[in-house]
Amino acid sequence: MHVDLPLEQLERYRPEVAEPDDFDVFWADQVAAAREHRLKTRYEPIDAGLRTVEVLDVSFPGHAGAAIRGWLLLPRHTEGPLPTVVEFASYGGGRGLPHERLLFSAAGYAHLVMDTRGQGSSSHVGSTADPDDPGSPAAPGYLTRGIGAPATAYYTRLFIDAARAVDAARTHPRVDPERIAVAGTSQGGGLALAAAHLAERPAAVLAGVPFLAHFRRALEITDEQPYAELTEYCRTHRDEVDAVLTTLSYLDVVNHAKRATAPALISVGLADAVCPPSTVFAAHHHYGGRSRLSVYPYDGHDGGGVHHDRERLGFLTQHLG
Repeated sequence: MHVDLPLEQLERYRPEVAEPDDFDVFWADQVAAAREHRLKTRYEPIDAGLRTVEVLDVSFPGHAGAAIRGWLLLPRHTEGPLPTVVEFASYGGGRGLPHERLLFSAAGYAHLVMDTRGQGSSSHVGSTADPDDPGSPAAPGYLTRGIGAPATAYYTRLFIDAARAVDAARTHPRVDPERIAVAGTSQGGGLALAAAHLAERPAAVLAGVPFLAHFRRALEITDEQPYAELTEYCRTHRDEVDAVLTTLSYLDVVNHAKRATAPALISVGLADAVCPPSTVFAAHHHYGGRSRLSVYPYDGHDGGGVHHDRERLGFLTQHLG
């Protein structure tokens, strides 16, 4: 069942999205503050029982210098610097176990999987704490943590972690620093769009059914989690609604997509009630570079599933070689 506007209207859907006047200054300051922490990336080989992939346990400084974990998967029997995919996890998930994420290394890419601070308890296991959580009232989940101001918002920290993950990937000698793609699905897709703006020179973007896009629209048309966390919070904290919406305007990945220039592949399912299609089309139509949108008329939040994986690999071949 389609859950949003008809496709012919979605193809023309380019809404005005609230954007604060100091958006660029705020994010430039956040990135600069993170880069004041020396980029000391640790790589520790582990035995994951995989014969064709070398696995390294990674740690690098993210927002405020907090230690962020990850995996670096390197295809064995390859030489020289490799094109690389930096991937971000879906909502509630972390980096998982190495054998859960073999697609990109099997295709010949170096693959850095970033752990998600404070997450990793509802799907792929995580191992990164969030030492900067302010502990203020929040709805269950992550979306409303620190939502009273952009500087304290949980996703501000996560966006900076994502940008620093790209910096960290460049420190490994097997990574080609000029051929790095950022990738993810759902929350990971939103992080990929944020990193496409905030990270330095990504060469390609894979954003599957991106979460965190066009918040106001999502609040109007879906009561699915995680967006329902915002509804619950605003219903309880009625006097804070304006502050919440202001904070969300800094996080809205439509505003980040406007500033991204690397070629992007975005997917959308027209039966997706979790990340409504109009929010994804908004990000696509506002994207600052070349954006290709894969539309799956009968898919929900899987956004094309394994069939879209074939498209992702083809897109990487085209843009990373």
